[in-house]
Amino acid sequence: MACLPGEAPAAPQAITETAAILATGRDVLDLEARSLLQLRDALDKSFADAVSLILATRGRVVVSGMGKSGHISRKMAATFASTGTPAIFVHPGEAAHGDLGMLLAGDLLIALSNSGATPELRPITDYARDIGCPIVAISAQQHSPLAQGATVSIILPPVRESCPVNISPTTSTTLMLALGDALAVAAMEQRGITREQLERLHPGGSIGLRLLPVNEIMHGGEKLPLVTAATPMRDAIVVMTEKSLGIAGVVDADGRLVGTITDGDLRRNVDRLFTSRAADVMTRGPKTVPDGTYAEDALSILTNNKITALFVMDHVDPGRPVGLVHIHDFHRLGMV
Repeated sequence: MACLPGEAPAAPQAITETAAILATGRDVLDLEARSLLQLRDALDKSFADAVSLILATRGRVVVSGMGKSGHISRKMAATFASTGTPAIFVHPGEAAHGDLGMLLAGDLLIALSNSGATPELRPITDYARDIGCPIVAISAQQHSPLAQGATVSIILPPVRESCPVNISPTTSTTLMLALGDALAVAAMEQRGITREQLERLHPGGSIGLRLLPVNEIMHGGEKLPLVTAATPMRDAIVVMTEKSLGIAGVVDADGRLVGTITDGDLRRNVDRLFTSRAADVMTRGPKTVPDGTYAEDALSILTNNKITALFVMDHVDPGRPVGLVHIHDFHRLGMV
């Protein structure tokens, strides 16, 4: 490509380095993606047995691991807890210096070690056996001390680390991370955990917002822009202007929603606005949601139908509007 006057040509070396970096990144992701498929195909009865132990646990799931496996263990415990399985992480080194008391009879220990021979895990696994806690081992070595001494052992398939010298835990920890997700979700499904229960576990952050009932963000009461079918359009426009939501709901004599008037309807009927009634201009069959709908689902209806507002209907009397949500409400919450 020719350079503009005064523009320096791109350095060939920089282009070569960029290509090499991208190639390495793609190779790593390819290797780890293939390894995840190996793990999927390697799952056997031991996975189901581990889930059964999780479901039978009266106490908590205690997850432990050292080094990189320890970082995965922390995330695994957090995932269990957020999907309905009480869980904590216990550092094996700290356990040997007094934190063994965090493991109680009735708990389940999940121990992670790629080699299965991590010495720091020995005190906590020995203590678990002493107090009668079942142990689920996650390791790549079937004949390792950890796997052999566990109640159930899930053996990872033999994979190459994506580290160039096949040493730094990379692919193996990816497998552990994914396996933890699989165990947590399988246990969640077996428990029949509902969206309502998850909402109680995720009251904050983006997940909490998505699971927020639409009732908590909707415009209701005096803020609800409603007119009757017989309302003259000049009065309907006043209501739309006062409520500042770009829409008015049209209700019949019984207060049931029969249509909506939007800014688009005003533009399409501009030549007869001051001689018409609301019923003459409205669009029939508007999109609605029942009260109690999750904000995530309401936003999906807005975006999929390319509309900006949605009336919320009484779940007891589905024809009666009790609120309205606008796309700006979701922008305000940071959901869009």
